[in-house]
Amino acid sequence: MDSRFWIRADRRRDRAHALAALELPPVWAVLDAHRRLRGPYTAAGALFRQIADDLLERCPDLGERHNIELLTTTPELAGRVPSAWHTLEWAVQDSERTRYYSRLHTRNIANGLAELLRDYLATLGGGPRTLVIENAHEADASDQEFIAVLLRRGDIPDLTVVVGTSREPLADPRGEVDVSLAQTIAAHTRIVDAEPVAEQPVAENPAQAYVDSDGTADDPRLLAAYLELPAETRAALHDARAEELAESEDFSLRLGAIPFHLEHGSDPAGAGAQALRVALDHCHKVGLYQAAADHGLRGRAAADRETDPDLWWHLTFQTGIVLAAVGRAAEAETLYVEGRAASTDAGVHLELAYSTAMLHARHYSEAERDYVRARAWMNLAIALASQLTDPKMEAFQSVFTRNGLALVEVREQKPQVALDLVNEGIARLDRDLEPDEQVLHRLVLRYNRAQVYGAMGRLDEALADYSYVLERDPNFPEHHFNVGNVLRKLGRDEEAIEAYREALRLSPPFPEAYYNIGDARLALGDVEGAMADFGYVIELDPKHVDARINRAGHLLANGDVDGAWRDVAAALELAPDNAHLLCLKGQLLVEQDEYAAASEALAQAVQRNGKLAEAWAIRGSIAVASGELTDAISYLSRALTLDDNPEVRYNRAIAYEESGELAAAILDYDAVLAVTDDEDARERRELCAAASVS
Repeated sequence: MDSRFWIRADRRRDRAHALAALELPPVWAVLDAHRRLRGPYTAAGALFRQIADDLLERCPDLGERHNIELLTTTPELAGRVPSAWHTLEWAVQDSERTRYYSRLHTRNIANGLAELLRDYLATLGGGPRTLVIENAHEADASDQEFIAVLLRRGDIPDLTVVVGTSREPLADPRGEVDVSLAQTIAAHTRIVDAEPVAEQPVAENPAQAYVDSDGTADDPRLLAAYLELPAETRAALHDARAEELAESEDFSLRLGAIPFHLEHGSDPAGAGAQALRVALDHCHKVGLYQAAADHGLRGRAAADRETDPDLWWHLTFQTGIVLAAVGRAAEAETLYVEGRAASTDAGVHLELAYSTAMLHARHYSEAERDYVRARAWMNLAIALASQLTDPKMEAFQSVFTRNGLALVEVREQKPQVALDLVNEGIARLDRDLEPDEQVLHRLVLRYNRAQVYGAMGRLDEALADYSYVLERDPNFPEHHFNVGNVLRKLGRDEEAIEAYREALRLSPPFPEAYYNIGDARLALGDVEGAMADFGYVIELDPKHVDARINRAGHLLANGDVDGAWRDVAAALELAPDNAHLLCLKGQLLVEQDEYAAASEALAQAVQRNGKLAEAWAIRGSIAVASGELTDAISYLSRALTLDDNPEVRYNRAIAYEESGELAAAILDYDAVLAVTDDEDARERRELCAAASVS
């Protein structure tokens, strides 16, 4: 039976009629994902508000394990689950915060929510259930990711998911998108195109009904009645609705409906822009950058720079930051140009110069980055910082901007220069500031120095700095992850696994940690455990190429050619030029006796990575089998220069033997016998020796 449905119609009432005609398990919940209601996680938050009482009583451990997911999606649960934020990010003033969540944080939250629902449903019993999510075409990017993850994950067997949208093509959010609802829903659902049903009588006061729906009603008669009202009357309706909603203690209303009504009310430049600032700042703090960008752009459109310059500048700076975070660097730079044109204040230009430099050093795509421009803007920021009259502010800003320059130096492959800049910054802040001043930024400097040490291969020093940071900010998961990475490089795999597990305990599930655990388990000989980890990596992120490579290699080694093909084919769609994938493709083609195609794939592999010994070796073995002995000797010799192993030497010995180069064959057979007790090699060596004498 199908467990994923996509109902399409332009009116929700038509979709509801089509839903009623489907044979489904009992409906567990019907959620409205329209972002005007509660902004980010409108749908997810609605679900968890419904089930929170039972979930937290029945499974308190789930509330603790998934506290970040719950408090991010459903801020009303604050105080009922353990606080998600005990790191320095939440202890310092906003002006001191310099470190934020990754853009992929919402993908990790979506996977954490899927785990939470999976485990909660397993405790409920009672058989399968149906979850209906409406208005997905109007959902915030966070809910879009959540819906897409529910649709594609295969480990929630008792949950049927039905998604309702309009007939218009689904559009992904602007910028970088890791999980596309548009692609996922098309690949994982059965499509149901709903037929129109008879029109229902219009509401007695259609304009009021439109406002009371918080602008989500899709009946064109309601919208038309609303638009026919005088502007002052419409604004009054919005003011009244905002006042009514503000009586609720649900903070999520301040991320959706309340700012919507206030920006359309009687004071959009004042109350409206301020409400959008509150929403922007909250979403920025908790890593909901797409929602933050939406709030920020709307806030800037509403605010008046002349009457409230502080608000306008705050919205400008913060909107630029969140636009950059989601891959919309060009839009951020446009804001910065507008900001420079609007001010002669040196402090404003300092901040804009630094932010523009970071766009060119970090936020533009790799192909678009311009390190000359980045350096030019950062040098301007450094020059402006040096002119500040407050000694402590001058010290902080000078170090802060030089720390930005250190990033440019790293990107331009000058780690020693970067290291000198960071060391100078650490020394100056220690000299010019009190121990309790700029605590977070001083830790960030240590963190950055650890990264530079790691890039230079100075692993013990990197570990010392990461450990220093970790001791002072132990609840920030990235610190544990970085410690694990250094421990792996030092060969301390068991300790690395412990560090990765601690990172996972403190955060929503993220594939990189599971992948690194799997890699460490492989090194420790726990193949079965490693394969389970790689499998879960793919569950969390089907686009994780390295996990598919590792799993495909294991499946092939254990005779599951079909399973290996599935992973290789999926990964090649994502990374068609990956040399390791092309090598695996060649191996799989050999298993199917398609030697010409295998040779072509292997030739492509070594063209892209000439140091891939396995590809040269397999290519050589195919050439031996096909009698192309000169090529075989060449390929196998290349493989041996990269990885001298007895199997490849044995194959080259055969190639030498069959081409009549018996002395060379004997040398290779001797090398094989020096490390193995291979009877075939012994017999062939004796035959070569006898033939040489005769």
